Amino acid sequence: MTATDTHRAIDAVWRIESPRLIAGLARIVRDIGIAEDLAQDALVAALEQWPESGVPDNPGAWLMATAKHRAIDYFRRNTRVERKHEELGREGVIQKVGTREVRAGEVDMEDLDAALDDDVGDDLLRLMFTSCHPVLASEARVALTLRLIGGLTTDEIARAFLVPEPTVAQRIVRAKRALAEKQVPFEVPRGADRVARLSSVLEVIYLVFNEGYTATAGDDWMRPALCEEALRLGRILAELAPQEPEVHGLVALMEIQASRAKARVGPSGEPVLLLNQNRAHWDQLLIRRGLAALSRAEKLRSEKLRTEKPRAGKLAAEKLGGARGAYVVQAEIAACHARARTPEETDWARIAALYDELAQVAPSPVVELNQAVAVGMAFGPAAGLERVDMLISDPSLEKYHLLPAVRGDLLNKLGRMEEARVEFERAAALTRNTRERELLLERARTCADGSKPPQSQ
Repeated sequence: MTATDTHRAIDAVWRIESPRLIAGLARIVRDIGIAEDLAQDALVAALEQWPESGVPDNPGAWLMATAKHRAIDYFRRNTRVERKHEELGREGVIQKVGTREVRAGEVDMEDLDAALDDDVGDDLLRLMFTSCHPVLASEARVALTLRLIGGLTTDEIARAFLVPEPTVAQRIVRAKRALAEKQVPFEVPRGADRVARLSSVLEVIYLVFNEGYTATAGDDWMRPALCEEALRLGRILAELAPQEPEVHGLVALMEIQASRAKARVGPSGEPVLLLNQNRAHWDQLLIRRGLAALSRAEKLRSEKLRTEKPRAGKLAAEKLGGARGAYVVQAEIAACHARARTPEETDWARIAALYDELAQVAPSPVVELNQAVAVGMAFGPAAGLERVDMLISDPSLEKYHLLPAVRGDLLNKLGRMEEARVEFERAAALTRNTRERELLLERARTCADGSKPPQSQ
């Protein structure tokens, strides 16, 4: 094996093993920054030794063993512990290794073997919850999660989101510092806190997926690598938290949306909107996986209702029965499209009703805009336009390019071509994605010359 082959092997092993390494070490040292440094030390050792000795038969185990040695070195050279040990004399200093308390200088390989090898799945779940902690800004949560759980380099994250590498590096450094300063515990939250924290984890994964599915800026309509990474993170989370309906709902949503990836981009990289897509190019395997995940989410929800209703009062029980999570509802909407063999078979009335349900559990002007699209498809463009016009004065949509884009489409269908042209041009001026701008300007031109524009959606 050449040196280049060895380095490629190391990169591949690191991408797979680093989350497990960092998660296990974080439980021991209780600091994500230190845990990543120790894991990186193991990586450096591999880069130094494997080109000479060859890649081990079990490279993951080699990295873990090396990381354990680095963790022991960390405990032994910890200057704060040593200072306190000197001050306290013979009594020594108590510190934690996993769940066991030991005195400074007494940490050995057996302690770390037991601590690092125990509950690897729980460690990864802890790492997810910590990386996505609400104390961090959204951009910091995304960057830290892709770094620690996804195993991406700062350069890869920067290129994916079209931001300078130093910016991503600073986000990650500040995020780790904030977690340490706020003394965020490395744990899986329980009770009511778990619901809020899980919501943050799901939000981060979906933000990554959405950026890949429809890039907010740059020259590419899609960034498939980000979609794939979000799907991988979602599938991992579904294995670690198998009893959470919303986790399976998010996985279902991403699987079904990702099934359209090849049909969403034309030969030259141009966007192909939903109603113009060749549905034969939709990935049926991903659709089946998505529908299976949706079925799992609904089954879990039904099971929860059966167990919770007897303990709840009548009103509480009725409330429980009427509330599906936002990701499950969105997955149901995606499933409506996936089940339609042709655009004409799409059940737009059901989609409009599902958006109404979504507006109840996750109200937002964007949801109302999407509902207006569905209403326009189900009951005619005039009905859709009436709803869109109610959103024009909403300040949160002032610079949202899809508001004039949707309005332009509805005006076009009503034959109000000049008004439609103005809206498409306004939408083009607001978007930061080059491909989307070209599409919107093309739609504006078709309004000006009276030719048929591409279908919306």
